[in-house]
Amino acid sequence: MAARRDLIPPVAGSALALASVPVEDAPLHIHESESDSLLYVAAGSGSLALEAAPEEDLALGSAALILAGERAVIEPSAAGLVLLQATVGPEVDRHAPMGAREVVVAVNETSATQATGARSFRVLIGPHNGSTRATLFAGYLPPGRARWHYHLYDEIVWIPEGPGRVLRRDSDEALGPGAAFRLRPREVHIVENSSPDREMTLIGIFTPAGSPAAAYLASD
Repeated sequence: MAARRDLIPPVAGSALALASVPVEDAPLHIHESESDSLLYVAAGSGSLALEAAPEEDLALGSAALILAGERAVIEPSAAGLVLLQATVGPEVDRHAPMGAREVVVAVNETSATQATGARSFRVLIGPHNGSTRATLFAGYLPPGRARWHYHLYDEIVWIPEGPGRVLRRDSDEALGPGAAFRLRPREVHIVENSSPDREMTLIGIFTPAGSPAAAYLASD
């Protein structure tokens, strides 16, 4: 049985961490007393039962929100169910709630929003559906790169396929399938889609919760 793997471990000054969690032969029980868990189905499918709530399907590309103190049970329904679990600690600034709570959200139930240039994104989990600590979104990058920019939020990014690169002022890192990286607030960067003809998807989780479109240009 494959083991849980820390992709982006906790660091001082950040409430965010990311792990890859296989769910194979036995149900997965999630209960974080202080941290919210934002889940993304990276492979396979399954179901999620949150305490006394009805069971909900987990399809490939869907996301789920388990708040601190809640108990959830996840059952695999297909071989190879793999979850991304982002944990968000209690020390973050909270966003005001802006809508009714949703436990599971399918990516095709969300609407695309334009970001910088030809880039777009879909917000799966955020203040609009119950997450006051963090936002989880899928971003879509056309071939090429945007300009140097930064965000005010603390972010972790996971790449399903690639190929791409993340450039910082002092580094250049290749991004293949399953790559993950952290961007600290105000860290100037570029995320490049290195494919000549194919859109690249990324999954981002950031805190404080808000809009992925909140970006600020930096000097070249």
